This record gives sequence, C-alpha cells and structure tokens, in this order.
Amino acid sequence: MNFSEAINRYLEYLEIEKDCSPLTVRNYKLYLDRFDGWLEANFPGTKPENLTLEMVQKYRVYLARLTERNLPLKKLTQTYHIIILRAFLGYLERQEIKSLAPKRIELPKRSQERMIKFLDPDQIERLLSQPDLSKPQGFRDKAIMEVLFSTGLRVSELVSLNKDQINLERREFGVVGKGRKVRVVYLSKRATEWLRKYLGARQDAYKPLFIRYGGKKADPGKDGETLRLTVRSVERLIEKYVAKAKLPVLATPHTLRHSFATDLLMAGADLRSVQELLGHESINTTVIYTHVTNRRLKDVHETFHRGNQETRSDLTK
Repeated sequence: MNFSEAINRYLEYLEIEKDCSPLTVRNYKLYLDRFDGWLEANFPGTKPENLTLEMVQKYRVYLARLTERNLPLKKLTQTYHIIILRAFLGYLERQEIKSLAPKRIELPKRSQERMIKFLDPDQIERLLSQPDLSKPQGFRDKAIMEVLFSTGLRVSELVSLNKDQINLERREFGVVGKGRKVRVVYLSKRATEWLRKYLGARQDAYKPLFIRYGGKKADPGKDGETLRLTVRSVERLIEKYVAKAKLPVLATPHTLRHSFATDLLMAGADLRSVQELLGHESINTTVIYTHVTNRRLKDVHETFHRGNQETRSDLTK
C-alpha cells in the first residue's frame, strides 16, 4: 500500500466511522495531500513502512520555509499539519499497518502566553453601532454581529442557521458544532430584538436565516439556498465595520466569540459553563480565556485578601 491509498482509507474512516464533518475531512485531506506530494517529490516511492523520523523532520523544515500568498505559514498552521500527520499515523498503527510510530513525532510546545484577541465593552459597542440602519443590509449586519456576540457561535455555525431553528420567544436554539456536537445557545434580549427587526423587514419565505442582497442574480431556488451568506461574506462585513469603527484590534468573527467568552468570565461566570456555551469538548481548550480575566482576579485579591485590608487600616491610623 502506498501513502495515497492509505490516506484515502483514513479519510473514509473519518467520514464513515468518526462521522466527521465534510469541512473537517476536507482539511485533513488538504494537509495529508500536501505531505504526500512533498514526500513523493523528495523521497519517491516511499511507502508507510519506509517512513522515517528524519523524513518527517525534513518535512517540518519545509513547512517552516513554506509561503502562501507571499506570507510564511503560521506556526499554528504548521502545528496543525503535524497533529494531523500524527493522527493519520495513529490510525495506521491501530490498523496494524507498519509505519513510523506517531509518539516518536514531538509536537512543538504551545506558548502559554499566546494571546487571544478580544474587544473590551466600549469597543464592542462601537463595533455594533456601525451598520447603516437605513438599509436592509444594515439591519442584517446589525443582527449578525449581535447574534455572534450574544451566542459565541463560530462563523460556520452562524451561516448554516435557518429561520425555523430560531425560537425568539424562548430566546434559544440548538446548533450542531465541531465533531457534530449539539449544544443549545442563548440570545440576549438585545440580539433577539434586532433579529425580530431584521426578520420583520424580510419579504421572502427563504430558508436561510442570513441572506445576501447583492451579487449575482442567480435563481434563488425554492428555499433560497443560493442566497445564503458564506463564511467569507461574514468575515468581510466584520472587517468593514472594524475599519469603520477605527478599532485598534484587527477583529474577525472569531474575535466576537472570544469577546463573548471573556465577557462572561469577567462578569463572574464559571469556566465549566462557558465551556458548554462555547461547545468545547475539553475544558483545557476553554482555559486559554482565563488569563485575560486577570483584571477581575486582581480586583478579587484587592478586595478580599487580608493583607490588603490590614494595609488600608494601617494607613488610616
């Protein structure tokens, strides 16, 4: 068996046995095809049983020097390539197909100081106030940003929403996230009000919750599926309003997800609840947000630690 055949088997396993989403399978295929192509170009005819640690190390050097759109490949993206390669080798090991043991490939340690981007309350309000409410697109864009900040949805989850999913009376709805994991998310009163206004202005019976107003005038079909906003469309509209608000942060839809999480934690929400609301499988993923809530922890320390109280009383004597 060569690598191409083994990779195809693994992708089928992800799709059928692991029930991974098409997007996940596509990403795995992209990264593994890149490895397969590099291997064939540099070590032609290599089969799984011939793979060595030295080859993988040379591949990592290749990734470190690789550029896309004239920019070097991000460190995190390089790490994802290796994580997926290790997962693939783990699959071969379980299938008793001889190859390099995945545990021999070390992953780079993630920096504990890796910062996440989020907006403070004033920046959030500036961003949310940017849409022009004299136009239908303005109501749509306002509703989009309010929903993102209210729910912490991933942008892919947002664009897949349909109108009949949303319960405006209960201010909640179900969403299928990464790994086909189902969770319930909740709308704030403000987000609910803007969704009502946006949907009230819609004069159609199309299925998608968020639709485009411009672009090609193609047949929308019975359900209006061709009008559904794409991930890239939402990313562009956020970019536009970030620039319009003159924010110092290069915010994206995911920045609103980060802002949602930090806003809850800084207000006193517990980490386990935030994990559930974000749809994180492991709380270790949610822990990354805790370092940005240090301001709240400092306030707690200042208010309640005996040493601070004694110092204040000593100063008044």
